[in-house]
Amino acid sequence: MSDDLFAQLLELFNQPGPVNWKLAGEVAKQLTGPAEPIDPWLAEEYQELTRLAQLRVAESTNLPIPEAIAANPIDRAGWAQANLRSLRYLVEPLAAKLADQGGEMGPLDAVLRPLVPALLGMQMGVMVGFLSRRVLGQFDVGLPAAEQSELYLVVPNVESFAADNGLDPRQVRLWVALHEVTHQAEFAQPWTRTHLVRLVTDYLDGLDLDPAAMSDKLQGLQDPEQLQRLLDDPAGLAGLIGSEAQRPLLEAIQAFMAVMEGYADFLMDRAAPGLLPDLARMREAIDRRRSEPSQGEQLLNRLLGLEMKHRQYELGARFCQEIVRRWGEHTLDVLWEAPDRLPSLAELEDPVAWAARVLLD
Repeated sequence: MSDDLFAQLLELFNQPGPVNWKLAGEVAKQLTGPAEPIDPWLAEEYQELTRLAQLRVAESTNLPIPEAIAANPIDRAGWAQANLRSLRYLVEPLAAKLADQGGEMGPLDAVLRPLVPALLGMQMGVMVGFLSRRVLGQFDVGLPAAEQSELYLVVPNVESFAADNGLDPRQVRLWVALHEVTHQAEFAQPWTRTHLVRLVTDYLDGLDLDPAAMSDKLQGLQDPEQLQRLLDDPAGLAGLIGSEAQRPLLEAIQAFMAVMEGYADFLMDRAAPGLLPDLARMREAIDRRRSEPSQGEQLLNRLLGLEMKHRQYELGARFCQEIVRRWGEHTLDVLWEAPDRLPSLAELEDPVAWAARVLLD
């Protein structure tokens, strides 16, 4: 190995800050692959379909719709680059916790603590890199970016999904645009984005550190064979463990995400008639996709312990349908008034209990 290569590696691993974002970017870049130019005519079609989706969603909900954001048709590498730091709230609380508790790692502390930013950067790079191979749009991850961002549509993944499932690509493009626009409307409400970010941050802040497991993880960065295994299957931050006290926060996050998907499905069903003749077939394909999480989604779940199950998305959709059946469509507007109007995980299975708490208070 040349001295120049050693110097490049030293510079890559020796970056300032609690998270090594340069290493994260390099790892993500290796996993996403080279840039994939998007034909201008195809990019224009995505933008036109997104404008149509914005008009139909605005007609289908009482939610205040934000000013339309132009769609940004993008490739996998572009999505990874744009989203790496936008998901920083998933890892920066962990960096602070590891910095505070790092002294508990024993005699190896002085050697291993400087590797913590590299480990966190590598984990984020692997997660985002794998996610980029499958996400269809900006909100396909389930967790939003920390701030309002552009409306990204990952063209190579959308086109592959249509081809793999034998679906009309134009209808799939419009379906993805509708999905992104509905979530954009949800997270444009004054409190939704900040509420979810706060829930995730509080949850991560309550995790405990297992010094022995974390030391093993960090030592893996010093062994080329172990490092390769970490890159192939990083298995999350094994040194972080939850407690029973964290369960209410975990369930609140899961319920929030289930409601977001459930309401989006309800809204898309209202906006789609006349536009998507193959909606039923697309629903089947999407359901199969959700029931088989990708490697990136599995890493996200294991990194934070935020496992989202296909059943919880179904619960969110059934909850919205039952609310409309019993009390009318306008009742769903109550969900967006404040965080305490959202159902708990238990109330998703018992809409009457939610109504007794919220509608009769």
